[in-house]
Amino acid sequence: MTQHVDPLELAKALIAAPSVTPAMGAVFDALEAALTPLGFTVERFIDGVEPDGPVENLLAVRTGKNRKHFGFAGHLDVVPPGVGWTGDAFAPEVRGDLLYGRGAVDMKGSIAAFVAAAAATPAEAGTISLIITGDEEGPAIFGTRALMEHMDARGMKPDMIVVGEPTSVNRLGDMVKIGRRGSVNIWIDVPGTQGHVAYPHLADNPIPKLVRIMAAIDAVALDEGNDWFQPSNIEFTDVDVGNGATNVIPASARARLSIRFNDQHKGADLVAMIERIAHDVEPNAKILGKISGEAFLTPPGDLSELVAEAIHAETDIVPDMSTTGGTSDARFLHALCPVVEFGLTNATMHKLDEAVAVEDLHRLTAIYRGILMRAFL
Repeated sequence: MTQHVDPLELAKALIAAPSVTPAMGAVFDALEAALTPLGFTVERFIDGVEPDGPVENLLAVRTGKNRKHFGFAGHLDVVPPGVGWTGDAFAPEVRGDLLYGRGAVDMKGSIAAFVAAAAATPAEAGTISLIITGDEEGPAIFGTRALMEHMDARGMKPDMIVVGEPTSVNRLGDMVKIGRRGSVNIWIDVPGTQGHVAYPHLADNPIPKLVRIMAAIDAVALDEGNDWFQPSNIEFTDVDVGNGATNVIPASARARLSIRFNDQHKGADLVAMIERIAHDVEPNAKILGKISGEAFLTPPGDLSELVAEAIHAETDIVPDMSTTGGTSDARFLHALCPVVEFGLTNATMHKLDEAVAVEDLHRLTAIYRGILMRAFL
């Protein structure tokens, strides 16, 4: 037996609940209200403490007769709307063929489409779970990782997971993500001795040391990429001295860099490399590295093939399998089972007047249903 959920109306309900990261409360109420009538058991958790919490998370499960377990992962939090929208970012509005609102594509629209797909899938077909966090756009400390702990405590382990990130580029279905590069941010703090610029022998200027460290790092070529990943890259994202005086040698100088790396590297090794380079110039330099996620790849196989088949059946498109782009919570979930990402077109995500084509919401629902039915064969 199947039921009907209109993905457009559910997307509107989710958008209408403001949920700038970390999302709490009303937006989870709206999703729970949609899932409960479909036979899902819904659990909501508040995880974490300040400064990176608390975060609300939701785990919903509908058990079927088939032993296969399909998981869908996503997030209800959104980035701040910014100033300059044509309308209200949290007042969903259909204008022409488009639904406007913050989260329309990233990723309340995808969540709505999956719920509608689950409603249209016979309950006995197989076990379906929704792994939904309120903190993907934020620090992601108490989001999906905490949900994975809840799942482990309940003995839950999906056989496969689709993350509903907006992966499509020009047309719905043209790209599926089968992996992502890793990400690490590193802070370099070079100490010096403050003094008057007229008496440099009484001071120790940290700026030339930092410049030499940055030049040495900039000269590093990490790799040339491989069959599935583009080359790793190091980018400086900030340089700061904090010196408002023109006649003072500063006491310290700082820089921040970000490394996006492929599966030829580990985050800890890259932090150690930067530390060695810095200490060759200034042994007292302080290095702090924060790894956002390691690179991962779900090699083409059963999961990517059934996703591609479902896409082709609805769109006649053969999707590209890619590892491009930023990070997502798939960087955590891949430890459980094969994971791919697939969702709406990403042209307006994080932008003013974010919008999704209404037709794409319905087509994505059909694709997700096709994925579910193929997964349970």
